[in-house]
Amino acid sequence: MTGVSDSMVDGSDWSIDIVAIVRKYSLQNAVEYNGSGQPGSVLGRILGERTDLRKNAKELKKLVETEVDAANKLASEEGFDAARKVLEETNPEALNRQKQIRRTGLKELPNAKKGEVVLRFAPNPNGPLTLGHARGVTINSEYANLYDGKVVLRFDDTDSKVKPPIKEAYRWIESDYEWLTGKKPDVIIRASERMDIYLEYAEKMLGEGFGYVCKCSAAEFKKLRDNSEECSCRNKTEQENLSDWILMNDGSLGEGTAVVRVKTSVNLPNPALRDWPALRIQHSLHPMVGNKYKVWPLLDFQSAIEDYLQGVTHIIRGKDLMDSTRKQTLLYEHFDWEYPETLYWGRVKIHEFGSFSTSGMRKDIEKGVFNGWDDPRLPTLRALQRRGFDADAMKDFWIDLGLTQKDISVSLQTIEAFNSSVIDERCERRAFVRDPELLDIEFIDGNYLSTLSIKRHPTSHIEGDRIWDLIDRKIYLEKKDLLKKEIRLKDFADVEIKKQKVSVQSYERLDKRAIVHWLPISMAKKAILTIPEGDKIVIQEGMMEDFELIKGSIVQLERVGYAIIESENNSDIIQLLWLHG
Repeated sequence: MTGVSDSMVDGSDWSIDIVAIVRKYSLQNAVEYNGSGQPGSVLGRILGERTDLRKNAKELKKLVETEVDAANKLASEEGFDAARKVLEETNPEALNRQKQIRRTGLKELPNAKKGEVVLRFAPNPNGPLTLGHARGVTINSEYANLYDGKVVLRFDDTDSKVKPPIKEAYRWIESDYEWLTGKKPDVIIRASERMDIYLEYAEKMLGEGFGYVCKCSAAEFKKLRDNSEECSCRNKTEQENLSDWILMNDGSLGEGTAVVRVKTSVNLPNPALRDWPALRIQHSLHPMVGNKYKVWPLLDFQSAIEDYLQGVTHIIRGKDLMDSTRKQTLLYEHFDWEYPETLYWGRVKIHEFGSFSTSGMRKDIEKGVFNGWDDPRLPTLRALQRRGFDADAMKDFWIDLGLTQKDISVSLQTIEAFNSSVIDERCERRAFVRDPELLDIEFIDGNYLSTLSIKRHPTSHIEGDRIWDLIDRKIYLEKKDLLKKEIRLKDFADVEIKKQKVSVQSYERLDKRAIVHWLPISMAKKAILTIPEGDKIVIQEGMMEDFELIKGSIVQLERVGYAIIESENNSDIIQLLWLHG
């Protein structure tokens, strides 16, 4: 391919077949967009085909950028037909790609009828939604879209002791859901507001003899259960059970003294299913309903009842909850109900966020380890949104991953690659010189330039230029770039470094010297870049290009990466929050 050096293959660790894939998609993108191909878009296509490369997304990005530049150069210098001809000779099938067709990655729902599908997403409101929750929101809402169905957002908030709800979390979760999907849930339910319904079904269960109040200790019952032996409480009359039920609800019985169990065969192969507990006594104060109730349903019972009442047709849950499906199926058989279709997924571990839990984050925030739920080190959607992650990119990642029971471990870099493919076209470029050194600039034989026009974006996706004022003849360079004797100032000139000066040699590119970013003193303002790295925060200070800086906008810092502007538009110091490279 014209403009591409084959030394890329010899001088890197990439195999020839990987380089071939990168070149194919780079050419394809350049042909589709008339010489304005985008590295982010190309990277997204490659990772969609070669999922095994996702763990190397960051390193692969450099190769992609090189090949995209070469493909764009071919299309612009030798013409669109020349680029198309090369692609036709090497990968003719790539010419037939239709733009904007999104591979859903989702298999068909079994026994699903258009317009009748009902799914549910059921978080515990003990904190805002996390990256893990985004999977449930995305998959359920996408299926609802595909089948003209609906999603029930159900707050499973019947545990006020182990995972006590936070009042504000209900609002946070609704907001997070809307940000991710672009719309409100079809139905919103708080389980704590429907307690009377669950208690009514529990009483019905006791009255019809397929449930009973058990007063055995946990240790006693476990021993009996594991030996396939019946508990003596199991043989109480319906009237005795209802009498004990009254004592549970009026507070006469203390916590841990009694539970309501669902009758099953004591010979079931899985001991966990034998006479499983459905409701327990819990006297702790609930933040939404106070101390109105003394008996609360366990999740398997409450969820089963609510799924039936809401007409849920399909449940999508983790494979670790298969026992929940079996327990609930046994309950449905007692009530003579039809259990929903159930699909499972395996665990997905994001390397950078492997050890976080909502309960753990809550404790650390209360201890001051993190500065709120939107601390950029956390995997909450609030934190990721604050950093500048795009909701569509997040959805693309989860949909591309699809539904599989295989446990998967991926790097955050994979999500970052999807994000780059979405945001790159709308992110203007800006210069940010870290560890800056101020140098004088000498022009060629008095051929002095007072201004310089630099594109807002390297392609035509964003029109217009940034105008740099060079009148002071002083520029900032990163200290590490001064170690090179000859460099090229990006978008400007080849220069030679002489002590505290840079001398312009040519405005045309003379050779393959390193290209570095720089900044005239007249365009510079102090800036601070905050970078989350694991559980730490790294601060980088420098000088940033002071050109149309708007709070909340995402810019690509030359040779650094993407960042979001967090300071007010006219602040003396520009505050930047790192997004990704």
